[in-house]
Amino acid sequence: MTLLEICVDDAAGLSAAETGGADRIELCSALALGGLTPSVGLMTLAARSPLPVMAMIRPRAGNFVWSPAERAVMKEEIAAARAAGLAGVVIGASHPDGTLAAGTLADLVQHARGMDITLHRAIDLCPDPVAAVQLCARLGIRRILSSGGAPTAAEGVTRLRAMTGHGVTIMPGGGVSPRTLPLLAEFTEVHASASLPAPAPADPRITAFGFQPPNARVTDAASVAALRAALDQHPPG
Repeated sequence: MTLLEICVDDAAGLSAAETGGADRIELCSALALGGLTPSVGLMTLAARSPLPVMAMIRPRAGNFVWSPAERAVMKEEIAAARAAGLAGVVIGASHPDGTLAAGTLADLVQHARGMDITLHRAIDLCPDPVAAVQLCARLGIRRILSSGGAPTAAEGVTRLRAMTGHGVTIMPGGGVSPRTLPLLAEFTEVHASASLPAPAPADPRITAFGFQPPNARVTDAASVAALRAALDQHPPG
């Protein structure tokens, strides 16, 4: 059976993922920004889930070139995820040219020792993704989330295939839907948001004042269930 990971950024999303049949949670804040580190409160709540939970460790939006201060923040965030009792963390670090920052990653892996570790889509900026996968294998990172360097995983499937076979699980993510799943049927894990546009606030000032972004989305239990059903029809080959 293909494992289904769902990314969520609030308590309602966590409940929707569980109800819809997710196998694992990627816990974030601010999914509209690609996912940032969740709050300690949300980590504590998620630790009560029956599903394994991976905390995104990303202290700001933008690129993955971290300053010394940001690296220190990320270590504290890893410690918070560990203290909350979460299964693992999702990390990434790059040089300005897009190659993975091996030293920073090694430091973060050391701080997360004993936890499950996923490399996030920083790899989609890498000029040589196979070399990046091999680096992850040497560092002990055993799972990589990637769209294959394309806007969607379905479009990047050729590169995703080239990244397999190096002792690291490649988990397609980006635009994953029941319609695109047949193109990804060979992979043993997939990642999706299973979300819908958030309802417009009853009070228009919520959007006007910037309290909710216009592109806000919410995790949808029925969409999670549809992904689960589609995956069960296309077991990994």
